[in-house]
Amino acid sequence: MPAPRNKDIISEYPFVPPLTMRVLSINVGGPRQVETRAGPVLTSIFKSPVQGKVALVRHNLHGDRQSDLRVHGGPYKAVYLYPFEHYAYWSRELPDADLPYGAFGENLTTEGLTEDDVHIGDHLRIGSAILQVTQPRMPCYKLAIRLGRADMVKRFWASGHPGVYFSVVQEGELESGDAIEPLASDPNRVSVGDVVRLFKGELVDDDLLRRVLKSPLHGSWKKDIQSHLLEGEMVE
Repeated sequence: MPAPRNKDIISEYPFVPPLTMRVLSINVGGPRQVETRAGPVLTSIFKSPVQGKVALVRHNLHGDRQSDLRVHGGPYKAVYLYPFEHYAYWSRELPDADLPYGAFGENLTTEGLTEDDVHIGDHLRIGSAILQVTQPRMPCYKLAIRLGRADMVKRFWASGHPGVYFSVVQEGELESGDAIEPLASDPNRVSVGDVVRLFKGELVDDDLLRRVLKSPLHGSWKKDIQSHLLEGEMVE
């Protein structure tokens, strides 16, 4: 079934990616209480790979459940993808860390797709499911718990490798090894990497800012980017 789309917003995907994009691992996990110096914390960041076909429904993969829906999960953070390409970087940065698939709390560990390869609003098919790119990840303290490093949130954000969140356009089933097929792209052409660079002030581009504000970018990113730019103008 072709991806449903509003022709005023979504255009046909304009190119064929040069690399094969595929799922290496599907990772799920439920709430777990972890003892920390500050006391017990309930978290679902500990994900483990699962085999075979996995059902994807409106807000979750089967077997996965978020602990705090105020900041995780929901319609615009239903699935989190992290590129395997970044694992080499983290192996160098954290040589003593154990980094199995799912180490960063991702549902999908993938190959051939990074934050600069997909755009806010893009539709992708994986298995029989269709997902839409919604926003980058803003890391929280639970990533530090998962990797046992107090500085992990700062390091993760500084890396420029945030991963990608999706909403579910069409429910379906997917499994490890499935190809990731681009179906449609938002005409504003704002990559996930663009959003992060603009947010961090690494990129100043008025045209890009206009396209970001027109794009279907979810979360507080638009408001925060505008606030950061205004603060920068006030400092100057």
